[in-house]
Amino acid sequence: MLTIVSQCWLCRQSLYHPRHGICCYCKRHLPKLPPCCPRCGLPCTNTALPCGRCLNAPPRWASITFVSDYAPPLNRLIKKLKFNGVTQLAPVLARLLLLRWLDACRQGKVIRPERIISVPLHRWRCWRRGYNQTDLLAQPLAHWLSCHYSHMTLQRVRATPPQQRLKATARRKNMRGIFRCTQSLRGQHIALLDDVVTTGSTLNEIADLLWSEGIASLQVWCICRTL
Repeated sequence: MLTIVSQCWLCRQSLYHPRHGICCYCKRHLPKLPPCCPRCGLPCTNTALPCGRCLNAPPRWASITFVSDYAPPLNRLIKKLKFNGVTQLAPVLARLLLLRWLDACRQGKVIRPERIISVPLHRWRCWRRGYNQTDLLAQPLAHWLSCHYSHMTLQRVRATPPQQRLKATARRKNMRGIFRCTQSLRGQHIALLDDVVTTGSTLNEIADLLWSEGIASLQVWCICRTL
């Protein structure tokens, strides 16, 4: 009988729980986050209150939950998921985000959302890639937390240049008016999910749309936040 042994995606050692994808040792030794603002996620001195940046120009969401800075080792896994077709990594990364969110929930920092919304790709980019990596992250999270999820809740109505090629001001202009909501969200508590958050321009554009739809609250989830 042939037995296939699953290995940790980081250290390549055999896994006791194959579905976890990352061993307990590697999970415990992921880079520690510095003190971060609970609203924008950027480094600050007081983790209990919004930072000066948020007091001056607050993002359009109430809180952000993320696993790591966009740095090794998780940035390498995100690139494999996003650009190399390694879709098996989606539930592995989603589980890390789930554990971080559950910890924040136990501390009373976040509430359980009723619906998860993933940041959509334009249909042509999704066709070329074969999938939307954020959709693959959202599916297991919605299952584990018993949240409603549909990949069609938001649509990107026109293609735009990739955000990573643009500076902050150009990113904001790049995002204006490119999303459309296709379902009623009035009165719902929403978690907006992306794989990586850099300037937050995409999320702020989506947040404005969601607030105009009458949502009750909005929190942001991502695997990595660029610090």
